[in-house]
Amino acid sequence: MSSSTLFSTKCAGLLLGLLLFDCTQCFAQSNKDLPWFLGFSAPAYMEVWIETADVVDIQDRVFRGAGGGIASVPKPPNNQGTARGWVSSNGGGKGRHVTGADLPRLIYVRWQSLAEPQTYEAYIVISDSAREIMRKSQRAFCRADGKWITDYRDDIGIGLAPGGIAKVWLGGPCLKSVEIARVEGTVNPRGPYEGKSGGKHRPLSETSKAYIERFGIPYGSW
Repeated sequence: MSSSTLFSTKCAGLLLGLLLFDCTQCFAQSNKDLPWFLGFSAPAYMEVWIETADVVDIQDRVFRGAGGGIASVPKPPNNQGTARGWVSSNGGGKGRHVTGADLPRLIYVRWQSLAEPQTYEAYIVISDSAREIMRKSQRAFCRADGKWITDYRDDIGIGLAPGGIAKVWLGGPCLKSVEIARVEGTVNPRGPYEGKSGGKHRPLSETSKAYIERFGIPYGSW
């Protein structure tokens, strides 16, 4: 067994154990004044549907369904965009605030990569050093309103790409995002919707389909 497979197996066991834990603790409110944001994006035309994103915080509380639905995906018309690599200003993407949670320790994501199509899952460990970045305030200039503010990098942005790639950034409304992790997920053997759709993924848009038919999927660029 490879080290990456062993790591994923351990993470899966940890998360399963926590998910089976007494759910009276699953949504207990913390003393944290402001929630943190969890968002998802994907390279241009590489459409993604998040089936679920489950969070384990540093108090070992589980927040199931903390994310889901369509990720933020640029789709310029007439093939004017490029799917290769990540854009220079990756932010939180499309998502929501994880209200009531303390800082995250583990994030599990299961998603459909509609460009392939394939269903992946990934276990993303948030390190101590990443949480320190989230705790640290910083003076920042907001160009939108021309003011200096005290800001935090409490937006977690997860980019999902074909091949099961998950890349993670920390950012804030007026702060540049910093990369904190890159994870290679695995194919979910049960398929889309945990095997409840007869193997059928959500449909790809005509704009993305036209781009992929002409240029293909740039594996290895993420």
